[in-house]
Amino acid sequence: MTETPPSRRLPIGLTLATLISLGILIGLGVWQMQRLTWKAELLAQIESRADAAPRPAGEILTLGASGEDLGFYRVSLTCPGLATAPFVQLYAIKDGQAGQRLISACPVSGGGYQAILVDRGFVPDTVAERPPVDPQATAPVEVIGLLRNPDPANFVTPDNRPDTNLWYSRDVAAMAATLGASAPAPVFLLAETPTNPEFPALEPTPLPGEIANRHLEYALTWFGLAGALIAVYAAVIRRRWKS
Repeated sequence: MTETPPSRRLPIGLTLATLISLGILIGLGVWQMQRLTWKAELLAQIESRADAAPRPAGEILTLGASGEDLGFYRVSLTCPGLATAPFVQLYAIKDGQAGQRLISACPVSGGGYQAILVDRGFVPDTVAERPPVDPQATAPVEVIGLLRNPDPANFVTPDNRPDTNLWYSRDVAAMAATLGASAPAPVFLLAETPTNPEFPALEPTPLPGEIANRHLEYALTWFGLAGALIAVYAAVIRRRWKS
């Protein structure tokens, strides 16, 4: 039986490393394709809901109690004393500028919930002042805005610091507890309308100006790298067999 020359054998180490790397690159490409589908559905949801006439918040929250995804529904709600309500501060970046989003609780009735957290807007770090706080005030503020599901914290998100009123993730339960709100809805109401017209530094920012969908580009990049890896491996084997 003729033995295969060493030069004609597949290099085990290189082959294993190539297969592992190929699996990772293809996996990343498939993941980006899944993200592409998710982003397309999200953008369609935003388009169909965010530009619609606002509906009463309690009515929409009742839909959520039956399993409806409440993200990006446009709603209206009257909040007593919102302009001077206590708030927590959520770290955020807007147009490259670091700052804080001010979040207060508002009573609501619908879906079994008793309160909803209202994101009143963004204040840049260059502004030290904040709206006045008077928990006893009851002047009504009509809010129109979008419901948003909170984004979960990940491994790079700093821990929230309620003791210093500095938050890095939208923890509904913890924020509501800090604000003394019971039975909070699991979504945020991001105001489109100003809650403090006399304080223009507090700018309502319910949505970014543009939500990019570049996942197809990212997927093609990963698949392209996988193809390049195959080509490099094939060239190495070809040269080895010719030697």
